[in-house]
Amino acid sequence: MRAWLGVVCRDHVARGTELGIAQLNHGRRDSIARLGPGDWLVYYSPRTSLAGGRPLRAFTAIGRVADDEIWQADEGGFKPWRRRVDYLPAAEAPLAQFDGALDLTSAPNWGYRLRRGLVELTDHDLGLVRAAMVTA
Repeated sequence: MRAWLGVVCRDHVARGTELGIAQLNHGRRDSIARLGPGDWLVYYSPRTSLAGGRPLRAFTAIGRVADDEIWQADEGGFKPWRRRVDYLPAAEAPLAQFDGALDLTSAPNWGYRLRRGLVELTDHDLGLVRAAMVTA
């Protein structure tokens, strides 16, 4: 089992959690294929929406990859790759509340890693974020 951090705006996270799916890096297959059944997926949302959204900088959803099926959705001219995720009831957790306690933010220029759209989380970070988010 591994833990992953997906970087996605909050509006898109909300749609994905509603549908019980994960979609990363604008629907590219290579990112979603890195997730395995039972892996944890935590979403970090730098902004509220993709275009012109206000800064958010919060963890916005957490769940586990439900199975090993990857499929391509058809939304007209857009055909993103997706996976099913079982999301937990969770509250948003602002990054600032962790006050430097995360391995993720310990290196200089740590934000550059987030540009990849998907980064692996340490067990330590997963534990802290999960404890801060999970409501039930």
